[in-house]
Amino acid sequence: MVVLKAIDYIIIFGFLALVLFIGIYVSKRSGKNTSEYFLSGRNMPWWLLGFSMVATTFSTDTPNLVTDFVRTDGVSGNWSWWAFLLTGLLTVFVYAKLWRKSNVATDMEFYDLRYGGRPAHFLRGFRSLYLGVLFNVMIMSAVTLATIKIGQVMLGLTPIQTVLIGGVVTVIFSAIGGFRGVVYTDFVLFFVAMFGAIGAAIYLVNIPEVGGLSNVLSNSRVKEKMSILPDLSNKESLITLLIIPLAVQWWSAWYPGGEPGGGGYIAQRMLAAKNENHAMGATFFFNLLHYALRPWPWILVALASLVVYPDLDSIRQAFPNVEESILKNDLAYSAMLTKLPSGLLGIVLASLGAAYMSTISTHLNWGSSYIVNDFYKQQVNKKASEKELVNVGRISTVILMVLSGFFALTLNNATQLFDIIIMFGAGTGLIFILRWFWWRINAWSEIVAMFASGIISIVFWQFEDPLFLNDGAFFPEWSKYLLIVLSTTIIWVGVTFLTRPESEEVLVSFYKKTTPGGPGWKKIRDKNQQIQVDEEPWSVPSGILAMLLGCVLVYGCLFATGNWIYGNYKTAVILTIIMLVSGLLLYRLWSKIKVNIL
Repeated sequence: MVVLKAIDYIIIFGFLALVLFIGIYVSKRSGKNTSEYFLSGRNMPWWLLGFSMVATTFSTDTPNLVTDFVRTDGVSGNWSWWAFLLTGLLTVFVYAKLWRKSNVATDMEFYDLRYGGRPAHFLRGFRSLYLGVLFNVMIMSAVTLATIKIGQVMLGLTPIQTVLIGGVVTVIFSAIGGFRGVVYTDFVLFFVAMFGAIGAAIYLVNIPEVGGLSNVLSNSRVKEKMSILPDLSNKESLITLLIIPLAVQWWSAWYPGGEPGGGGYIAQRMLAAKNENHAMGATFFFNLLHYALRPWPWILVALASLVVYPDLDSIRQAFPNVEESILKNDLAYSAMLTKLPSGLLGIVLASLGAAYMSTISTHLNWGSSYIVNDFYKQQVNKKASEKELVNVGRISTVILMVLSGFFALTLNNATQLFDIIIMFGAGTGLIFILRWFWWRINAWSEIVAMFASGIISIVFWQFEDPLFLNDGAFFPEWSKYLLIVLSTTIIWVGVTFLTRPESEEVLVSFYKKTTPGGPGWKKIRDKNQQIQVDEEPWSVPSGILAMLLGCVLVYGCLFATGNWIYGNYKTAVILTIIMLVSGLLLYRLWSKIKVNIL
């Protein structure tokens, strides 16, 4: 446990006061109507939305999760989330402008635009609660769990005390400030969080117990964890950590912030953009900062923690009062932060508070938008006034916060929920990619995929020991995810062809509004000559090429940074050149993809 000095309290409470001031300042404008409360009037610039996306994904559980990956599987363990760059950039160059052109209030409203009839209404209402409440509460609980660990290790707070302190401040400014308050504060929170993460990494690598970067990199326990790529001679590690994420996971799984085809709070920000070009710019800016620049401060602290706390017993001895149920590898990050000096400690605690508030406030506003627009307004009171809807939004914000706080008190490890969410979304991602470009997909495709993925995941967990874990198991452990994806995909594709397609009226209306183009709509275009669209070339092939160039750019930046840090200067120079060349080519290609705005 650390002892806070006056300067630390001044920094922390000054930061909290600033956040509350912003929320109160924008509250009057945010409360005008639901468009303002959830989308800020659809007039946000790309750079502000981009900073907001990055700040949102910089949550208190993220450095803990990265630390857990590094200490368990090495730096290469981060491919579990690095692989989502592919779907992120596909969203940038293919889906961002489609979302903005759809002009829906939430990505759940998309269901009534793309599909029709009772199945579409059911899908919109059920999924708004399924994602907006159930999954949203799970995600916020993981973030709150990380905050609980920080509070217990660094400040000696009980889990309940941490939940109450963090939750009350966050829910107040989230409820009154709405989306505008979230985005404005995210801009401030980003810089506070990055400064704290970088400052902590520099200081902790150089404390006497660690001995500097050269000592970290020469440590025997660290050396075996440093590789950015998994051990190519270890078949199971290679398949689990690299091949499955890059070959299957990125397009097949639903995960917040990395939804195939865009969705969730990323879609909310694209829908709040000034136009399609601002939506593209925001999502590209987010992916560049999220994957290329931000991971290394956390990775360095995780590697340094192996020098100070080589195993769980060493953490247990250093923090005997920590509850055994939460004593996991992810606790090492918080343990390292206890060694920070006054001043920097206050900044880092404020940055962790910033990370917590940014993520939670986004999820509260996003989940509340589903409850208001896609459940209450559609299923409960279709004639509700704008004032009533805003009030429901504020009430639901408080309820979501309370539920996530209670659930967080039952958890003990951040990786638990990461794996659960990935499993329950396995096999559904391909629908989110294809539904824009293939007319035949209908509401039943998504309904069946959603339930099939969840049921199959539960069945596999129920029979986990005889099927996957024992030496004589029928399937290797790494095949579990692939089997869920394959089973779910076969089921939803089969149901798609066994059920009726959406009505021609619905399909034509959707096409005229979003103009996705491509061969998947040829049958509808040929049958309906009244579809009048601009005869522009189909931009998806250029978008896919841009996605690939973007991957080279971002991964090149990520790997070049790592090799500069490791002292592998020849490799770092080559990667830097590749990064610059791909960036130049991408810049030239961008003009073919962006939308001409009159």
